[in-house]
Amino acid sequence: MLPVVWHPDYIAPLKPGHRFPMSKYGYLRRALVARGVLPQTGGYLAPAPAPFAQIAAVHAPGYVDRVLTCATTAAERRAIGLPATPAVARRAQLSAAGTTLAARLALEHGVACNAAGGAHHAGPAGGAGYCVFNDVAVAARALLDAGQVRRVLVVDLDVHQGDGTALIFAAEPAVFTLSVHAARNYPARKAASRLDVGLEDGTGDGAYLARLGAALDLVLAQHAPDIAFYNAGVDPHAADRLGRLALTDAGLRARDRLVLRRLRGAGVAVTGVLGGGYDNDIEALAGRHAILFEEARAAQAA
Repeated sequence: MLPVVWHPDYIAPLKPGHRFPMSKYGYLRRALVARGVLPQTGGYLAPAPAPFAQIAAVHAPGYVDRVLTCATTAAERRAIGLPATPAVARRAQLSAAGTTLAARLALEHGVACNAAGGAHHAGPAGGAGYCVFNDVAVAARALLDAGQVRRVLVVDLDVHQGDGTALIFAAEPAVFTLSVHAARNYPARKAASRLDVGLEDGTGDGAYLARLGAALDLVLAQHAPDIAFYNAGVDPHAADRLGRLALTDAGLRARDRLVLRRLRGAGVAVTGVLGGGYDNDIEALAGRHAILFEEARAAQAA
């Protein structure tokens, strides 16, 4: 059975009409039940909040303290786009812990997924773009510091460049950051990943998969990771309101299958995280996110 990490507090209350689709985490759990990935009750592992020291290993301690005490500055809140509330802070701690837990489960089972995470715009100095704490960076740093892995790969396929993750690991040779994204999308100022693949607006399934396959071949030839963190954002979908690419549901499935099978075929443990996805039809959005879990389950069984 695919190890899945989820927590009811992945959903933090926001004001009505907020642009961030917070309810998708609850809809996703229901979609996973409907698709047989989770049972009707339970079936998932719930993390405890990540401690201060673990988060401060990748973010400025003062920023972490301001988040946890709900004392972020007005500029920080504008950059993040989320309010400074105890529920939002707890959600960020849980998401970071969830990805760390999923990573340790992936080392044991080959594949595991966190039904949240992918907060890749949060960088060393603070958060941005609906990202409070960079869960993948927190998890990768924890595994490296504990000696559980020697080399880490981040495969970031959110439609937006993984700038925060790139900045956090800019001077860390043990971590290879790959970002495949829409070149003209947020953030306006890109960071330098180890490998960036910027795609033109409107790129569809065939061209996307070809560029992705070539990038994975290049990365695996250069870097032999023990574990990969796969940010499977669904915002490259043609219907996404914040994306600029043109993937179909079938294209998303082929993308997830390609990444998971290629990495598992190379003997790499894979931790899947949710990443971005923005649609007014939350049920359809949750269905797109559920594809990751279906393909992860198939890759684990293969």
